[in-house]
Amino acid sequence: VIDRSGTRIGEFEDVSRVEKYEMADSDYEKRPESLRSFLRQQRWGRYDPEGTQRRVAEQQQRLAQEAAAAAALPVGSRCQVRVPGQPCKLATIMYVGQTDFKPGYWVGVRYDEPLGKHDGSVGGRRYFECQPKYGAFVRPQSVTPGDFPEEDYGLE
Repeated sequence: VIDRSGTRIGEFEDVSRVEKYEMADSDYEKRPESLRSFLRQQRWGRYDPEGTQRRVAEQQQRLAQEAAAAAALPVGSRCQVRVPGQPCKLATIMYVGQTDFKPGYWVGVRYDEPLGKHDGSVGGRRYFECQPKYGAFVRPQSVTPGDFPEEDYGLE
């Protein structure tokens, strides 16, 4: 039977009106064939306390390594930026520290050429000043400080 009256069109488009099966959390805990019991048996994800502790320790070690690498990068010095998959770029270090947009330590650089992503501000917060498309944030491991003079191509 085909309903051509149009009275039922869109009846189930709003899924909040569809009746759903719900199970109490305590009942789900008792089921032996549930995903939760499988994860618990295999000790995966949050059901692996040793793995969780290991990941936390690795994260703390990585943060300590980033902090040590960041401490060796003085603001205002010249540097070479080597990001995997991108060509080597020359820049000036403008900011070193933690940011609001992602966890960990970051180095704000001002490139010699317009190869960046922004003007020193991310998410409405200004970390340093530079021209648009000259600024970028990279991890401390990608930055090598040194005597890298600005190249003059004589284009001006």
